[in-house]
Amino acid sequence: MSVKDPEGKENDLEAMRHSASHIMADAVLKLFPGAKLGIGPAIEEGFYYDFDLPRSLTPEDLETIEARMREIIEAHYPFERQEISRKQAQALFSDQPFKLELIARLPEEETISIYTHGDFTDLCRGPHVEHTGQVKEEGLKLLSVAGAYWLGSETRPMLQRIYGTAWPTAQELEAYLERREEAERRDHRRLGKDLDLYSLHEEAGAGLIHWQPKGGMIRTLIEDFWRQEHLKADYEIIYSPHIGKSELWERSGHLEFYRDLMYSPMDIEGQDYFLKPMNCPFHIMMYRSRLHSYRDLPLRWAELGTVYRYERSGVLHGLMRVRGFTQDDAHIFCTPEQIGGEIVRLLNFTLHILGSFGFREYNFLLSTRPEKYVGRVEDWEKAEESLRRALEEQGLPYEVDEGAGAFYGPKIDIDIKDALGRAWQLTTIQFDFNLPERFDMTYVGHDGKEHRPYMVHRALLGSLERFFGILIEHYGGAFPVWLAPTQAILIPITDEHVAYANQVAERLQGEGFRVQVDDRSERMQAKIRDAQLEKIPYMLVIGDREVKEEAVSVRLRTEEDLGPKPVEEFIEMAKEAVEEKRQN
Repeated sequence: MSVKDPEGKENDLEAMRHSASHIMADAVLKLFPGAKLGIGPAIEEGFYYDFDLPRSLTPEDLETIEARMREIIEAHYPFERQEISRKQAQALFSDQPFKLELIARLPEEETISIYTHGDFTDLCRGPHVEHTGQVKEEGLKLLSVAGAYWLGSETRPMLQRIYGTAWPTAQELEAYLERREEAERRDHRRLGKDLDLYSLHEEAGAGLIHWQPKGGMIRTLIEDFWRQEHLKADYEIIYSPHIGKSELWERSGHLEFYRDLMYSPMDIEGQDYFLKPMNCPFHIMMYRSRLHSYRDLPLRWAELGTVYRYERSGVLHGLMRVRGFTQDDAHIFCTPEQIGGEIVRLLNFTLHILGSFGFREYNFLLSTRPEKYVGRVEDWEKAEESLRRALEEQGLPYEVDEGAGAFYGPKIDIDIKDALGRAWQLTTIQFDFNLPERFDMTYVGHDGKEHRPYMVHRALLGSLERFFGILIEHYGGAFPVWLAPTQAILIPITDEHVAYANQVAERLQGEGFRVQVDDRSERMQAKIRDAQLEKIPYMLVIGDREVKEEAVSVRLRTEEDLGPKPVEEFIEMAKEAVEEKRQN
């Protein structure tokens, strides 16, 4: 099957899934003739369509819709494209209010196209397959129904969104469903609750994370490691305020370009103050607090700075999309001569940090100068060359997105791949030729004259909240020993063994381990099962033999039984796992 869109680009899978969304809408209309249609795009690994229906759908409805879809597929109706006038489109969709709104939103000069198969017609740019039979029945499945506000706005009607997936073969569908099932088992929202890592409370405010003690311990371990490694890499740790006067955000451009994601101002003694959406302006204020010479540069300033951004409630998603989050932010201020070495150094540092958390596969994307930009061409070229050279010197494969840089500077984006092969965009290394100009940043050069420093924004983990969510799903909640909130639990078989268990716990705590003693009046197997559910790395069982030999019987959460070991031997084994940051 080869499918081409109006521009002639091949895009088989997306076209097949887009066609499947039309077939689904056709089936829904046949079953619910009064249904109002929203939008139905292809998405990664599937498709969806939004509907306004007379009642809520059930799982049985999905089976019925899927059966009707198969009838449409078997009919092999051709997909036919037609361009029509705005007036024709309005007449055609006169009974579809959401379609009429989409038509009204189209620019006057835009071509309006429709696609028809059988007796179903939809407003659509395409592309599609040649006929409905090219959507393979054996690779088709409807997955779920969810609520979705029209156009993502909570002030608009709530529609029912049906999700589905489509693949060329039954084998690919089965593999996808297995991946999906595993992803559901690893869902950070479920594991976060089951393992008591974090909580959300509507009465306290949507999208605001409450770190429970276990999650708080993991965050502390992440932050401590982050600080230690940054200090080793010659960064200086700084702290900035949570609010700033409106004049600051006007000068930085945030009120002009970023206002929709900022919260309403607070009136403080007649002055408007805003919660900060970013840390950058404060770091610049600190830079400008005194005169700098070329001898002071480079400056590498890092902050775990909490920022606040207004996200609509409809897009909030566990730890992944929140309203208050802590960025592992840093800015590098340096001379043009220093920038090449700084980017190489920064790239190596990034891979070291990400690798320490168990990530080994990456995608690198270099985005270059767009048509509209600020700054001098020679500075852009030097910045782009430093990014390109750093990637090539490290032998890292990368793609170039020509002209896709921000107006204020080129950048490298780094995606990591998790245990399920899913890509997550984490790290950004971003030049900025805009803010140094807006804030008139300078340093005194060799020649005694003032020059503009290069400024690089840099976030490695992105935000602690989102990174924690990724870690939960990457490890399925079974964190490596160095990050586990409880590293070992001592399980005395009877009450007679509790005193020795407490002695061993005290010894382990003295060596810096995080341990618990399970002295409940439960059977040993029940205690082991509970520890496995809590995903504690080591279960140290204690009975008569262990007391007599000053040992512990070591079991792993993987159900592997390592047998009795002297306490000192276990300590050495566990220390190695922690110090080497072993992933298993």
